[in-house]
Amino acid sequence: MKDYGIKTYTNTEEAEARGQMVQMLKNCPIPDDQLLSNLGLFLNSKSLSRILFMDHIYKQIVDVQGVIIEFGTRWGQNLALFSALRGIYEPFNRHRKIIGFDTFEGFPSISDKDGVSDMMVVGGLALPDNYVDYLENIITLQEKDNPLAHIKKHDLRTGDATEEIEKYLKDCPETIIALAYFDFDLYEPTKKCLTAIKDRLVKGSILGFDELNDPDSPGETLALMEVMGLNNIRLKRYRYTSRTSYYIVE
Repeated sequence: MKDYGIKTYTNTEEAEARGQMVQMLKNCPIPDDQLLSNLGLFLNSKSLSRILFMDHIYKQIVDVQGVIIEFGTRWGQNLALFSALRGIYEPFNRHRKIIGFDTFEGFPSISDKDGVSDMMVVGGLALPDNYVDYLENIITLQEKDNPLAHIKKHDLRTGDATEEIEKYLKDCPETIIALAYFDFDLYEPTKKCLTAIKDRLVKGSILGFDELNDPDSPGETLALMEVMGLNNIRLKRYRYTSRTSYYIVE
């Protein structure tokens, strides 16, 4: 079986507990019609804190016009969370489109500015074949379970995001970006996509990041520094998560 793992700093006891929890989920006796409403049984504090972070930044854009973009979706959990949060906070906002960009084939290339972590290899973080089709079905079902289900309000762009973002903005010239979340891990695509969307941001737009100030992925910080300038932003972290950060365009 192909290894889809990521680097973690988990100790042995934590890894064993999480492995046991996975088995508990796989062998869950809860009936199918009640399983989704009881997923909290399997959320640890780390996973829950990330969900709370996405909720934290989403609530701050409810009054900001524009779409939500994620650069580097991987399995797509954030896209699904954004879809569910849209259903909570603004279920009838058909203009709050959610767009995900990913190769779905792992890192296309590595720059010298991306550091020497063992995760920094071409093809790293690749996904199973045709995973994008699975994710498309998930996000479609998310929309069907909320108002305005007859209007498609998401888009998955497969391929090199540095090219796909230019195509998307050409296809959708009306685009204003309320929230852009960066999870590429890499210098080059982060820099190019930051540059591409810079003129599509408004005061109040939020830019979120997964790997700023992270020695395993230094390229993300360097990209932000070169495009936006660290001294020009009021960078914030969410107190309950260690790695995520964001800032509001002022």
